[in-house]
Amino acid sequence: MVGAGRVVVALLVCVLGAGVGEGTATAEGPVGRATETWTGTWEAAPSGTTPALPGASFRNVVHLGVGGSASRVRLTNRLGTAPLRLDAVTVALREAGPDAVPGSMWVATFGGARSVTIPAGEDLVSDPVPLAVPDGTDLLVTVHTPDDSGPATYHRTAGQTNYVAPQGNWAADVDGAAYTATTTSWYYVTGVDVLDAPAAGSVVAFGDSLTDGNGSTRDTNRRWPDRLAERLGTLPSSRRLGVLNAGVSGNRLLRDDVGPSGLSRLDADALSRSGVRVVILLEGINDIKGTPNATDPAAFEDAYRAFVSRAHAHGIRVIGATLTPYGGNSGYTAARETVRQEINGFIRGGGPFDSVVDFDAAVRDPEQPQRILPGYDCGDHLHFNDAGMGALADTVDLTALS
Repeated sequence: MVGAGRVVVALLVCVLGAGVGEGTATAEGPVGRATETWTGTWEAAPSGTTPALPGASFRNVVHLGVGGSASRVRLTNRLGTAPLRLDAVTVALREAGPDAVPGSMWVATFGGARSVTIPAGEDLVSDPVPLAVPDGTDLLVTVHTPDDSGPATYHRTAGQTNYVAPQGNWAADVDGAAYTATTTSWYYVTGVDVLDAPAAGSVVAFGDSLTDGNGSTRDTNRRWPDRLAERLGTLPSSRRLGVLNAGVSGNRLLRDDVGPSGLSRLDADALSRSGVRVVILLEGINDIKGTPNATDPAAFEDAYRAFVSRAHAHGIRVIGATLTPYGGNSGYTAARETVRQEINGFIRGGGPFDSVVDFDAAVRDPEQPQRILPGYDCGDHLHFNDAGMGALADTVDLTALS
């Protein structure tokens, strides 16, 4: 299992990608300046691998919180086993479905080159793309894989319809007619940064399926980090931080399972991201209810301390979130509930955290506190519907993110 992985930042050269139908970009635009402040505005943490589709073009739909005067994309082969060759990567504003806004299509380059090979175990950041993006927009990030580079690193549970052209390099097509297949996973893309964002900073929501958005309505961006981004968007521009979703469905804090453990992926999915100021940590319920299950609250306390210590070493604050109820779920037992309550007592007491958000109190049923309030329950007694996701986000004190 690959651990945190290495992030290799491509040389930020002044030779930028050529805009399709828009001529050739020069260094006279918003990029190529002596000082550049990049902010993370979207993330999908790698969750595993799936068989590659050699020759296919993948059109990923990603929803940005804050915008900026230029953008760059983060691509990943972090969990792959062989070098990944991409011969086309494009970025465009989305019009509808797989169609791009005419005139917004740009080729992303890497050290000035249009094709790139990403070593196994690594991520790569593109050169700046001189495409200004507004707040709250959908971006299309399209990649073409010309041959079989081994298992594809992906984010399985996107909660978003994405598009696949099964054969051919259709990355630069504005018309999405070639994208005849769909997928609910994000392929090869793990982040988007923007230049000159209003507040020049971001917050990472770090966790498992509760953060990844399981239970919320697909294609509507109603995960609790999305709702948090909406709340931040109502603030004065100096406080509009980007929100990065580092949730991985099935992920554990203490051990590898679905994706590397929370502790082992911390650097790659949070600490190395652009402009991170604070991390909200909601993780541990899969360790309690999974197989094998963790029964010692002290192990969680040690893990939380290690998590916070590593974040503090990067000047990043950590907000600890209490673990939410799951009574009625198939993984629930009274003994496991005792462990959850002990862990929440540690979190509420402050532990090593800079501040605390009590998600448990926000969504539990007052009559049966081991259960989610029925109006927030998506039906499996573990995950939240759109209203529950909103309740989580609305509990976060925005002043704690400043």
